Amino acid sequence: MQPAITPPATAVLAAATNGDVLAAVPEWVRFPGWRVVFALLAVALGVLLSRYVVRLTGRSVAKRFRRQSVAQTVLRLIRLAVVFVFAGFAARILGLQVGDLVLSVTVFSAVLGIVLAPIVGSVINGLFILADQPYEIGDMIELDDGRRAFVDEITIRYTKLFTLNNTSLVIPNSAIRDHFVTNYSAEDERVRLSIEVVVTYGSDTDKARKLMRRAAAADEEVIEGGPDIRVGSARYPARPTVLRSSFGDDGVVLTLRYWVKRPYKIPTIESRIRDRIWEAFNEADATIEFAYPHRHLIFDETSGTLDTTVSGRSSPTPSAYAPDDGEPATDSVRATDTSVGADEHESESGEANESGEANESGETNGN
Repeated sequence: MQPAITPPATAVLAAATNGDVLAAVPEWVRFPGWRVVFALLAVALGVLLSRYVVRLTGRSVAKRFRRQSVAQTVLRLIRLAVVFVFAGFAARILGLQVGDLVLSVTVFSAVLGIVLAPIVGSVINGLFILADQPYEIGDMIELDDGRRAFVDEITIRYTKLFTLNNTSLVIPNSAIRDHFVTNYSAEDERVRLSIEVVVTYGSDTDKARKLMRRAAAADEEVIEGGPDIRVGSARYPARPTVLRSSFGDDGVVLTLRYWVKRPYKIPTIESRIRDRIWEAFNEADATIEFAYPHRHLIFDETSGTLDTTVSGRSSPTPSAYAPDDGEPATDSVRATDTSVGADEHESESGEANESGEANESGETNGN
């Protein structure tokens, strides 16, 4: 014999069967604002549950996807899906229907389409980065402006880098895909570097090349030798090599090419090798000199003549009166000398007249 069901219980059971879960909420719980409180609790529960789901599925996702960036993106999508489900349940508690949600999202997307266009572009470019695999978390890359950094995080919106100066750099995926990126640790961390040295034409270039090879091989980060290193379909010697690159204006250009084991301290390695080359050239018995620009200015009978005029002087210098070849001065110079002498004579006579007049006046007064 089945127990009798009261009418309120029958209504609640029927509402729950039809999918109306809110009808199963007792009347004593429906205080003012209870829908908002329940919606917030549903969202909070979704956030907590999403973290728990990510922890449960983290290992299996990491084993399924070898790339760390792809695994992190999949886990973010799982977490977002759980939160989205509970957010939909919260909207149902507030009384919003699916049609209302679709209409709201459509209007909201149309209004913010222009504002969100850069973000949407970054998301699309992020998907291309995850698919093309130009770099991975932990790789050291170099941007087109010369900055080198380690990849710390890759999302569908941005790429986070840590530069060698221990600074954080966040670049939108739409911007990083438009620039050239050099990956130093994509498959093989060995990198070939080169240093150019210019020596004079009178230097012993054979001895200079030998000293440069020794200077590079002496560094602990440089590969001294071994099997050839394959790059694509070509093979290159692992030991340091020196080539006569060109004959420059100031000397012979020697290019040292060598391989380093890891691309993490390239400026330091280059500095150490340059110091060894400097010391080796200075201590060498052979004639080896660094070349630097020399300029010689030669003037001869084919260079032409230069005429100059000096003006703005009150009186000519004595050298103007008497030329260097001993020839007599010109008439203009003599006239100038005569005028100068006349001026001096007039000044002397004037002084004498003034003194005479002064004496006569003094005597008259005295008498």
